[in-house]
Amino acid sequence: MKRIYKILIMSVIFFLGFFTLNYYIFLRIAFLLGFNQRELILSLIIIASVSYPIAMFIERNLSNIYTRILYTFSSIWMGIAFFLLFLLIVYDILNIILILPSFISGITIIVFSSLLTFYSLLNSLIIHKKRFEIPFPSINSDINVVQLSDIHIGSIRNSGYMEKVVKKTNELNPDIVLITGDLVDGSARLHKKTFKALDKIKCPVLFVIGNHEVYEGLNEVYRILNPTKVKILRNDIFKFKGIQIIGVDYSFKKNNLKDVLSSLEIEKNMPSILMYHVPQGLKVANEFGINLQISGHTHSGQIIPFNILVKVLFPYFNGLYKFNDSYLYVSAGTGTWGPPMRLGSSNEITLIVLKPI
Repeated sequence: MKRIYKILIMSVIFFLGFFTLNYYIFLRIAFLLGFNQRELILSLIIIASVSYPIAMFIERNLSNIYTRILYTFSSIWMGIAFFLLFLLIVYDILNIILILPSFISGITIIVFSSLLTFYSLLNSLIIHKKRFEIPFPSINSDINVVQLSDIHIGSIRNSGYMEKVVKKTNELNPDIVLITGDLVDGSARLHKKTFKALDKIKCPVLFVIGNHEVYEGLNEVYRILNPTKVKILRNDIFKFKGIQIIGVDYSFKKNNLKDVLSSLEIEKNMPSILMYHVPQGLKVANEFGINLQISGHTHSGQIIPFNILVKVLFPYFNGLYKFNDSYLYVSAGTGTWGPPMRLGSSNEITLIVLKPI
């Protein structure tokens, strides 16, 4: 019941914020273009504001090709709206200093946002392979670890995208694959067949839950993942080639990571990898002798200028960090959430080569 209340509150906040966003951009663009049809403008504001929540509701309850198209276009509009907002703010700032022609400025904003949208949509279709090495104690040879994170399988990215991810993962010849949360998106009903591609991964696969699995409901996540080869690691330890791999659940609790690690029997003389969805707790991980923590969640901001806000919220934002003898790698994510767009970030599959020292 608490989960339902939290989702309901988040939905109301989202709708109010999205309505305010649409209200501002439609009125400003109409003003710049000299468009005075208030009834039509108000209708467009209402349609644009309710399109995403309505499309999401329909897609969750009556999924078909038409509902997926509606959901996709409403998601793309959300990204376009953010581009328009950003460009309008830039215009308003410049207009204080310079006197800019309204109509030409309005057309320029629309054209530029269209170009950004086109590029962002194309960029989100590409999955980049990243590789780096980590010095790792007490191992005799290289171990190839592939990290997947934030794939967000749902209405937009479905079984076809899952197949693509698995194919690129196998090309890296991993010894083990670690999925650090948000495998599911929550935008559509889950089907077992959507995740069958995971069985084609040619090595063990471990998975820890992220916030979207919590939103979806863990019973539903178990239903679709239990038939696959994926092992769900929930506040538990899995030993692999002399390494203890520790999986910790996503949680709203403030001291969740420390509480869970304190409850586990971690062998201090054995090297360890921590799988934790949120890129927090590097100092805590170091206290428990964790050699490498891998996380996701941030999407590297996904779309400029959100990278600025996300970096404020999560100082460990993207890439490799070190504290004393502990490393933290934050993936930019293998998929996208909301608008299927990437601007200033990219989808990634990460190969982490553990090197003996």
